[in-house]
Amino acid sequence: MSGLRAHILARIAEAGPMSLADYMAACLMHPEFGYYATRDPFGTRGDFITAPEISQMFGELLGLCLAQVWLDQGRPARFLLAELGPGRGTLMADVLRATQRVPGFREAAEVHLVEGSAVLRAAQRRAIAGDVIWHERVESLPEDPLYLLANEFFDALPIRQFQRSGEGWRERVVGQSAGQLLLGLGGPVAPPALAERLADTREGDIVETCGPAAAVMAEIGARIAGQGGAALIVDYGDWRSLGDTFQALKAHQPVDPLAEPGAADLTAHVDFEALALAAAPAMHTRLTPQGVFLERLGIAARAEALARNLSGPALETHLAAYQRLTGAEEMGTLFKVMGLYPEGAAPPPGLEP
Repeated sequence: MSGLRAHILARIAEAGPMSLADYMAACLMHPEFGYYATRDPFGTRGDFITAPEISQMFGELLGLCLAQVWLDQGRPARFLLAELGPGRGTLMADVLRATQRVPGFREAAEVHLVEGSAVLRAAQRRAIAGDVIWHERVESLPEDPLYLLANEFFDALPIRQFQRSGEGWRERVVGQSAGQLLLGLGGPVAPPALAERLADTREGDIVETCGPAAAVMAEIGARIAGQGGAALIVDYGDWRSLGDTFQALKAHQPVDPLAEPGAADLTAHVDFEALALAAAPAMHTRLTPQGVFLERLGIAARAEALARNLSGPALETHLAAYQRLTGAEEMGTLFKVMGLYPEGAAPPPGLEP
């Protein structure tokens, strides 16, 4: 039996079934046995691959998007260029490379990364040149204009699941039977966050909530509304949560999320409506498919320019990466983009108010 499974079973034996949020938090961030504490999960040798690892074009375009916002907002002489959950540092490295030709941008930028994994911080140090300041939490970022990226960050935050039962709700919880972890239902509850969801749900429907995501967005929104800047949130999900989206990936394949605690990546689809509401008083853009967003920023022209210097397998890989980022059958539709910006300012390029 793994150390984390034994730890979870002991918690359940002592306190009873745990929320899905507590289970996810233990699996992903336990200091000794947690998924992110013990490995680098990214890339073809890991469990999943993210857009920055697929092609440099993704980071280049997001960086230039933020640089244009910086220009539109009067070129603040000092600002935070921040990323939540920066993985191996690939995205930020591409952002910094692409923006070095924007006069004054790099000189004004102070790079801040919010990362809790020591393993991934080491990878970020290797990838990113220049000074970097790390944080455990977004709340410790300095009070300056904030230009922020969050790519596949919110999907990994712990969620709770509630199942419609009559005119109320019951929470889905993790319990055990004969040493095996399993999902069950708790007693009737009335979460304030779901007070209005009885109107658009039916018996047995599942709605997911994410308190940590709301707290992070409230902090980001308050900073952007008060200090200026912008945020680009890129993740898979939709405008409003409905249905069971809790999932696990191992070696790029879906697996049972209860089978091997700490050995697989656990995620859930992002509720962008909840993020937007939590970010007020900052303004939010319309939710936009990733493929549409990247095409608006000029990814086709960038792909063509890079292709001129490639041939054979390298060219085929490059074209496949372009298709994977933008294609409706791949990441182009599943992944969405939402921007935050101050009231009275223009939205980030590629997004609509």
